[in-house]
Amino acid sequence: MSAAAGLRALGVAVDAYKSVVTRPAVARPHPVRHRGFDLDTVVENVRAEAVGVVGISLRRAGGGPLPAWRPGAHLDVFLPSGRQRPYSLCGDPLDRYRYRIAVRRIDDGGGGSREMHALRAGDALRIRGPRNAFPLVTTAPSYLFVAAGIGITPILPMARAAGARGRLVYLGRSRETMPLLAELPANAEIRPDDETGPTDLAAVLAGAAPGAAVYVCGPPPVLELAQRTVFAVNPTASLHTERFSARPVTDGRAFDLTLARTGRTVRVGATETALDAIRRVAPDVTFSCRQGFCGTCKTRVLAGEIEHRDRLLVQGERPDHLLTCVSRAASDALTLDL
Repeated sequence: MSAAAGLRALGVAVDAYKSVVTRPAVARPHPVRHRGFDLDTVVENVRAEAVGVVGISLRRAGGGPLPAWRPGAHLDVFLPSGRQRPYSLCGDPLDRYRYRIAVRRIDDGGGGSREMHALRAGDALRIRGPRNAFPLVTTAPSYLFVAAGIGITPILPMARAAGARGRLVYLGRSRETMPLLAELPANAEIRPDDETGPTDLAAVLAGAAPGAAVYVCGPPPVLELAQRTVFAVNPTASLHTERFSARPVTDGRAFDLTLARTGRTVRVGATETALDAIRRVAPDVTFSCRQGFCGTCKTRVLAGEIEHRDRLLVQGERPDHLLTCVSRAASDALTLDL
């Protein structure tokens, strides 16, 4: 199958690609549509992919095909502890009987990755999805994909689909820490710091063809550098990014947050999220993506004006709901149904 045919087989673009020949464009955040897929799966196998990274294959409990997905999609995984965490799909979208994800262990994180590393073949795992907040546009004239570390997981299916129209640059500390190396397209550029030295990301971005769709996924410093430099070095590109950590709060102001069920009031600082403030007094409150797209932390608002910063809520939910991981008070106080 040709690269063009492979892209067509994955479906029509989620968002129409916009011409950017006269001005730079950053891809706007994509709202994530709930598709209603809650499934029971079984772990098929768990294998080491790199130092600190395991690959996990899932099959549908009882057999049968799994819901279709497109490059950039993720699953919400319900862990044995009750935590919910999103993980990007890194397998083949045409394989309807297997989902594949890869998880880096983070020992000082919230514990979700440690639970995933403890899974074994035969374990039951409930999932939701797939959903896509990082879709691949299918009508770009060319593509540049930049993946850093575990950021290869959503990027790999994109690079495969783009075929000869895409260029993949994969960054990491060392080959031992870089998962999925054996599955990269033949034309991928592998740049471990211990072999090539730190990569000049601006030079990589400057190498994208005019009008290219540039996809970047990795730790915050890589994303921030791409956002600062891509249009200076390549003004006709469009930039698409996905991050695996919470965005810093910008342009925030402090406010009081009252939890109606307990009567407790906490002060939300100008540079912290409502979720972080809530967790100081209610550490077991549920959350997942921390970026405003999964809906796990959606909460009813009983009083106060809301400043919405999410990518999920439909218009009918906005007057009296918010996502505590990103949204804030538009005035001095909010009261939540918590």
